[in-house]
Amino acid sequence: MSDIIARNAGQLGAIVRRIRKSRKLTQGRLGALMSVRQATVSKLEQGGPMDALSALDLELVVRPRTKGQVQEIEDLF
Repeated sequence: MSDIIARNAGQLGAIVRRIRKSRKLTQGRLGALMSVRQATVSKLEQGGPMDALSALDLELVVRPRTKGQVQEIEDLF
């Protein structure tokens, strides 16, 4: 999977939904993996609390997780 850019809540929700479906997960199953209710996954896919992206004129890049060591990743921050 290549990088996917989300510039607003709706785009992020669509990305999450597309990837969830490509992995053959229901909202309920993804919720269980996240330790949240299915309704929370539904809200996320509808845009959820990410309106700050648009308000701050930011974009989010979604890509597969890196396989780096925890310390290497923590050193970035």
